[in-house]
Amino acid sequence: MKVTVFGIGYVGLVQAAVLAGVGHNVVCVDVNAERVENLKKGLIPIYEPGLEPLVKANVEAGRLHFTTDAERGVKHGVVQFIAVGTPPDEDGSADLQYVLAVAKTIATHMESHRIIVDKSTVPVGTADKVKAAVEQVLSERGVDVPFDVVSNPEFLKEGAAVADCQRPDRIVIGTDNPKVEEKMRELYAPFNRNHEKLIVMDVRSAELTKYAANCMLATKISFMNEIANLAERLGADVEKVRQGIGSDPRIGYSFIYPGCGYGGSCFPKDVQALVRTAEKVGYVPELLRSVESVNRRQKSKLFDGLSTYFDGDLAGKKIALWGLSFKPNTDDMRDAPSRVLMEALWAAGASVQAYDPEAMNETQRIYGSRSDLTLMGTKEAALNGADALVVCTEWNVFKAPDFEEIVAALSHPVIVDGRNQYDPELVEGYGLAYYGIGRGRSVRIVEG
Repeated sequence: MKVTVFGIGYVGLVQAAVLAGVGHNVVCVDVNAERVENLKKGLIPIYEPGLEPLVKANVEAGRLHFTTDAERGVKHGVVQFIAVGTPPDEDGSADLQYVLAVAKTIATHMESHRIIVDKSTVPVGTADKVKAAVEQVLSERGVDVPFDVVSNPEFLKEGAAVADCQRPDRIVIGTDNPKVEEKMRELYAPFNRNHEKLIVMDVRSAELTKYAANCMLATKISFMNEIANLAERLGADVEKVRQGIGSDPRIGYSFIYPGCGYGGSCFPKDVQALVRTAEKVGYVPELLRSVESVNRRQKSKLFDGLSTYFDGDLAGKKIALWGLSFKPNTDDMRDAPSRVLMEALWAAGASVQAYDPEAMNETQRIYGSRSDLTLMGTKEAALNGADALVVCTEWNVFKAPDFEEIVAALSHPVIVDGRNQYDPELVEGYGLAYYGIGRGRSVRIVEG
């Protein structure tokens, strides 16, 4: 099939490459000329495991193309994916200007039937707005060209997006047109062979399904962080609690790891967007508001731990930071806990020596050059001359450190573990003070 994808960010690029990988002919359209030219050369703008070789192989095979020519894109594919960003507006609601701009672009150039697929994460009712935008442009052109609008939300995890796209758990299709459903089944047939993965529903239900999924996962995280905060005050160990409740199949182990808060491109903005959607229809989403509130508070835990250890005096302190991305296997720093920590440390007069396997360039792009931020080439180098160590992202490279080396390098023997990577008794056995999330202990100096 011939497919067009508007927007070559995380969602669009992964979806395009995976569709091309099973034999579809895909044209990707983006307004960023530099990004398009770089992709033609095989330069990938994001870090996502498995994406670079997939893109290169399909470009070389002639199945994956990149262009800034919107007219070419519209004329190419019967199926037109809209995969542009929906950043939060000032009030937290999703900003649809880019989605609607693409819809109008498609309407400007379409000459025969097109299936317009909302792949972006969009609020309930967006398909209606896309339909209206297309109808308006067609009316202005004085033409009557048939089209359908479909909701096809993505359920990709950054760091595992390629695998998720190649082997989806489910494929949600929002349409009430049997012919369009048939066409979408043809598109996704290569991913639907082992068992039925397509879930077909009305458009509004499909739009809500995406938000409901992300908000449910965010809720599990915030709930576990509430339990962790309670465990600290009760002298319980949240890791033992996690194992105790995770063994219940009704709860499960996924997304019940306490930590320093969630970030990234989805959970923060999707919770906010669903809250605003609820408020607009006169419903007070108390649980979702609390999920958001708990997460904001949780991102201050790392700074609070350091402040407690140093009796509130962080001026002049140098903090080693392991992990900058919001999660492992990505360079994405949107709403990352590391950013909250670093900015709080700088405001308190401290400096940061940081290392991350993939997010160093992104950190440089966000913060530029500043005297209180030094990006180090290795995790060991980040320790040199530092007063304390904070672990912010659970990259594999941080999971089994040399604690003797840490003790020798730090001016003050303390680890603030924002992801509960380490066993407190093991760490304290090396003479380090340990502060985790909900481990039944406050920061304390251990003699050794």
